[in-house]
Amino acid sequence: MLSEELIKKEFPLDSSIIYLNHAAVAPWPSRTQNAVKQFADENTYYGATNYLDWLKVEDNLKQQLRALINAPSKDDIALLKNTSEALSFVAAGLEWHPGENIVISNQEFPSNKIVWQQLKQQGVELREVDLTNASSPEDALINAMDKNTRLLSISSVQYASGLRMDLHRLGETCKQRKILFCVDAIQSIGALQFDVQAIQADFVMADTHKWMLGPEGIALFYCRAELREQLKLTEYGWHMVEEMHNFDQEEWQVASSARRFECGSPNMLGIHAVNSSISLLLAAGLADIEASILARSQFAIECINDADNLELISSSDPLRLSGIVTFRSRIVESPTLYQTLMKKKVICANRGGGIRFSPHFYSTNELINEAVQLSNLSD
Repeated sequence: MLSEELIKKEFPLDSSIIYLNHAAVAPWPSRTQNAVKQFADENTYYGATNYLDWLKVEDNLKQQLRALINAPSKDDIALLKNTSEALSFVAAGLEWHPGENIVISNQEFPSNKIVWQQLKQQGVELREVDLTNASSPEDALINAMDKNTRLLSISSVQYASGLRMDLHRLGETCKQRKILFCVDAIQSIGALQFDVQAIQADFVMADTHKWMLGPEGIALFYCRAELREQLKLTEYGWHMVEEMHNFDQEEWQVASSARRFECGSPNMLGIHAVNSSISLLLAAGLADIEASILARSQFAIECINDADNLELISSSDPLRLSGIVTFRSRIVESPTLYQTLMKKKVICANRGGGIRFSPHFYSTNELINEAVQLSNLSD
């Protein structure tokens, strides 16, 4: 784990705010701010003179992302605009047949619902499963599967409640039943250790602007190598061909790597930013980050349970714990409480019928407790 001195240097947040909204948009570390400034200066004074060096940063980012999710190779990772685009590549890329079905939960963010809903016109059924309708959320999802289930798409952590899914069990079940396994990992990667091989995922996607501490507009898309050619391409351009720098070629081939999903010019500004952010996560240590975040979430739960006017919405089961803790007030409506907290500069979110706190590893228990106490007030 990073020293306290370095953590303070990397996260010089305004002392007037309590920032507990990493499940929405995270502040950048100082090194990311500096990387963006340096990239802007370089563009201003030298243009693309050092473009070959920029390509090295892009390659390094993919190497770091490979390490972050334990992908077999950096060639399994594409850099896209967002989670929705990655999910759309899967939904539009697979060949669907009438009568097939897709299983998701009834707690999904719209990104992991709309892309599957639009397949209704192809005769594909979407099953939105009530996760409370069985002895476990995983049982509820598995019970909804049948011989016509083509794909399970689930968030690793539910965005509103913070419910953490047992991805190992779901992945094993999908493998046994020959069902494709798609994971929206936007609320995990950067907060919780994530291993695409251990969970046997076929597709994984996540924006970088939450727990990965990067900017909006750039996301990772992992596609298992054996499945790349099964996804029909829906976007074409110079960047997704095998010999992308041969601009005079008349005959071209689609890149064998996940770069086939990157149709045009890369987001170099975003690449430089995320490259710096991920370097911080790897330096801090993924296991240590997870332990710190879970400890802070547990502390928030204890503070909420001790508060007279607050009621926990998130699960208190340690196996379901994530970086998200959601609660409600017994005396103040959540939208009103949210507005009050924001005015008091407690940066949080109004989600799932309650107030969502999402501290990162550098958040302090003192500030978490202060935010809970402000939430517990009746005015």
